[in-house]
Formats: sequence, structure tokens, C-alpha cells
Amino acid sequence: MTKIFVLDTNVLLHDPLAIYAFEDNEVIIPAVVLEEIDSKKRMADELGRNARHVSRLLDGLRGQGHLHEGIRLEQGGLLKVELNHRSFVKVQEMFGDMSNDNRILAVALNYHMEEQSREQPRQVALVSKDVLVRIKADVLGLLAQDYLSDQTVEASDIYTGCTTVKVHPAVIDEFYTYRFLDVSALKLKLRLHPNEFVILRDEMGSSKSALLRVSLDGKRLEPLYLSNDAVWGITARNAQQRMALELLLSDDVPLVTLTGKAGTGKTLLALAAGLLKVEDEHKYKKLLIARPVVPMGKDIGYLPGEKDEKLRPWMQPVYDNLEYLFDTKKSGDIDKILMGLGSIQVEALTYIRGRSIPGQFIIIDEAQNLSRHEVKTIVSRVGEGSKIVLMGDPEQIDHPYLDAVSNGLTYVVERFKQEALSGHITLEKGERSRLAQLAADLL
Repeated sequence: MTKIFVLDTNVLLHDPLAIYAFEDNEVIIPAVVLEEIDSKKRMADELGRNARHVSRLLDGLRGQGHLHEGIRLEQGGLLKVELNHRSFVKVQEMFGDMSNDNRILAVALNYHMEEQSREQPRQVALVSKDVLVRIKADVLGLLAQDYLSDQTVEASDIYTGCTTVKVHPAVIDEFYTYRFLDVSALKLKLRLHPNEFVILRDEMGSSKSALLRVSLDGKRLEPLYLSNDAVWGITARNAQQRMALELLLSDDVPLVTLTGKAGTGKTLLALAAGLLKVEDEHKYKKLLIARPVVPMGKDIGYLPGEKDEKLRPWMQPVYDNLEYLFDTKKSGDIDKILMGLGSIQVEALTYIRGRSIPGQFIIIDEAQNLSRHEVKTIVSRVGEGSKIVLMGDPEQIDHPYLDAVSNGLTYVVERFKQEALSGHITLEKGERSRLAQLAADLL
């Protein structure tokens, strides 16, 4: 039996194609949702773009009939803009205020009550990215759920970029003798991806082990090409950091993604690799470092000063790492160094969108706060001869409607894991300090 899904505004603003994501079921858009979308359509950010996209989709469907009567979708479902289930009495008894959220709840509740009076009632579900709306729906006795179609993978199955395999010690000896192994020789049930790292351990229990990297064609296991020498004074402190540096310094891997908790060294490793490639090897013309401006308090417009002064609080973590790498002694020295070099540019992500960026080493920090569309916009702007590094902690998201499995960083990790042009590693061990690691684990 088909179901009825009532969509909250944030679902459509998050994914304009959500109206097509419910198969052959009935999709209801409350009239108040159209009002909220209309109020967002003039915005210059992603919300405005999605609001305009939804408006165009609905306008196109309007040519097939009356939206308030229902439009049959290609996959067999029915889309309807609801005008007749707006009674607010039941919701008002519980929550009082006639807010837009409560008006949407009222539509879902009225549908639910109507269906319960039928011999064969259909299930009614409110779909919302807003946690509190889902909680209020539960209080009203309504089924409520998050919009799940944008989730790339289950949280427990997110690609880590590294696999540990227990083998007979003779296999490890064979690798050290011939400096490669055929993937087929391991007889693995799981599939290895290009540029994935494999740790071989002795199944007999000895300390014998080997660290390997899957070749670009995915058929061979090869040794790491880069030694563990210091990169701008930074040396890998654990296996995952060494894997990260391998990817960061490999010229044949133009897309690198790094994930991990705070203090695992993501930003420091990426900056050190970028400085080596730009300043020492001159492989790239410029090092471009950017972060999305997702405020946890007041927005950037509230801060005093010109653009650079406004941006400084958001970019300070980058400057902190640069000060460490350049070993500056006084406050303000790093600004003089960057001004003198001219090849290092620190920007907010707002100012690099829409550009074509050739021949540069690009670092995007805090990429977990990007949506799928935003990350596509950025990666698709990378020009010829550039390398881009996306990094962040999927568990530490400031965006109101993104989570660990629906954010842009996780999306890129999962979609590119089979591509030879990309590599990924999840950093697990904190190296900032014992206190920082303990805080990341306990708090």
C-alpha cells in the first residue's frame, strides 16, 4: 500500500529533487512551504539557488495539470500542493503558536487523522531535516523521519582508505623480496580501491608486517614511494599520517580527502605538503587555502573592519599552523612572510567559488560543512595542473541540515573511492597533545 509523505521546507531547500525520491507514494507539499520557498528565492547563496530550482520544477509540473489536484510523476508517485488540510485546532491545543513549522505539522496531522478514519488507512509520515520538528511530530503521535535519500552511505560503512589484512608470513616475505604483490594473490573477499592502503600483518602472531598501497589500476600492491623524511619540519608520527603524506605528495593523485578528529594533523600535514610542492619543488604556482564561513555565533557581517579583518577569526586555525611551520616568534610575523612570498593565499570559500583555478595546490579545510552541491561546485572548478585537498571531521558539523553521512566531504569520499585520480585516508590517532586526544575521545 502506498504511503503519504508530507515534506518540510528544509527538505526541498536541501535537495530540490526530493519530490522525485519517494517512488510511487504520494508526496504532499503544504501551501506554507511554497511561501517559505518564495521568501528564499532572492538569496544569493545555495538556499536561494535551491529555492529557484524548486520553483522551476513545480512550474514545469504545473503544465501537466493542477498541482492542488495532484500531478502524476514519472516513477508513479503523486505530487500535490495541499490547500484543504490546514485546520490548526489540534496542533494549537498542543503548541499554541501558529508558526510555519506548526502549520506544516497541522497538515500532516490532519492527513493522519483523515487516514485513520478509513477502512485501510495509509501511513502518513512527515519528512523534515529539522530535529525539533520531528520531535514535535512525535509528541503529536505522527510518524516523522529525516530525509535519507541524500545519505551516501551508512555511518558504519564510511570508507577509511586503509585495510588491515592478516596473511601467512610467507606473503609478507614475498612482498619484501619482489617489492610488489598481486591483489589476486591475497584472495580477499572485499574489493580494494585504487590508492587504498593495506597493512599486512602476520596471522601467526609475530610482529612482522608491511605497509602497501594499491596501484592506480587496482591490480597490484606496491610499496610507499615516499620515505618518512621530514616535510617542512613535519614527520609522520603514525601509519595514517604517513599514508596521508604519501597521497599529499603524489603528483598523480590530484584529489585527496582527509578525515579525522581534531588534533590528528590534517591541516598541518596538508600545509606542509603544499609548501613543499609550491615553495621548494615549484610544482604549483600558488598555495590556496580556504575554509567555509559557517559561523557558530554571529555572521561575518557583524564583525568590524574590512574583508581581511572580518575573515581573520575564521581563518585563524590556518594561520596558527602556518606560524608553526614558519617558526615565527612575534605576532604579525606571519602576515609579513605571506606578503613577502606572494605565492600563499588564504581566503574564505565564498571568494573562490566560480573561479577557474589552474596550476595551484588547493586546500579546503572544514569541508564537512559543505553540501553536496557546494563541494561539486568547488571540485569542478579545479583547473589543469591543480591538486585539491578536502579535509575535515564529519562528526563536527556546524551546518544545521548536514550530518556525518550527508555532508559534502563524505559524499566526495564515497563517490571518488573507485577513481585512480583520488585518494583518501582517515586519521585516527590524535597527535596534538595527550590532553587533546583525551578530550576528543571523552568529550
